[in-house]
Amino acid sequence: MEFDLKKETLHRQNIPTARLPSGTVIEIPIFSYESKNEGPTLLLMAGMHGDEINGVEIMRRVITKKLYQVNAGRVILMPVFNVFGFINFSREVPDGKDVNRSFPGSQNGSLASQFAHFMMHEVIPHVDYGIDFHTGGKLINNYPQVRAMLDDPKNEALANAFASPFIINSPFRDKSLRKEAGKLGKSILVYEAGESLKLRKPAIDEGLAGMKRVMKHLGMIEDAPEPNKTPITISKSSWSRANRAGLHYAQARNGQLVKKGEVLGVISDPYGEYEKKIKATHDCYVLSVNNNPVVNRGDALFHTGVVG
Repeated sequence: MEFDLKKETLHRQNIPTARLPSGTVIEIPIFSYESKNEGPTLLLMAGMHGDEINGVEIMRRVITKKLYQVNAGRVILMPVFNVFGFINFSREVPDGKDVNRSFPGSQNGSLASQFAHFMMHEVIPHVDYGIDFHTGGKLINNYPQVRAMLDDPKNEALANAFASPFIINSPFRDKSLRKEAGKLGKSILVYEAGESLKLRKPAIDEGLAGMKRVMKHLGMIEDAPEPNKTPITISKSSWSRANRAGLHYAQARNGQLVKKGEVLGVISDPYGEYEKKIKATHDCYVLSVNNNPVVNRGDALFHTGVVG
């Protein structure tokens, strides 16, 4: 796919990728804007998982507020990548596979694999940097955070420029866009904030502000908002899981610092015969909270991280 543009004009291309069983063509809209001045190409995308709506709203605001109008370089916008998931309120595509566990993909593979193949062959070769906007899945509410391989100085600089409340040193996940793009020298940040199928203004506002700061860092715009507070860099993170099924009452607040021994939440049975406190095993920050009130043994309840 070629981005043959008139400079300083937002250009839309509808790329046919598949069909519904009814024969209806499924297209992925891709928007492009190129300034008159040389500079990097920045990919902004959302909807990798169709039920993660905050990123889609971020992309909508970028378009309506014309935040794509950079002074240097080019911006490629993909507001809804997984169109199948978006129209079905689903994380996956109809075959049940996760697109972000299907990279680099195959032209003749599963539907998820074909979407990944399209991205790797038709979009990623054109970009230098990217921000992939995500949301917590399955009632998990993520405090605004960016994930990057901080061992790479370019990734670290990009994450610090975004300056979300938390910056998480996150190893590459197998078969993810971030890993496969990294093999080609492309730096992709993953922004996580909010909860699936729910629009959360703080998550959206933080994502827009971080995007502007990245643009300024790359020399694409001149001004960007300062972060509200100094980002906290998380070196390691882990999940606290339910040790039995029951009703879950979260007590720790998202984003807060908890001390070793403090109560994160409580699990009880529906009959008033059992109650178990979940306590922090070390001093840590709360990065994500599972808002599902009914849990099974082994369910992830609190994502926590440590500094240093």
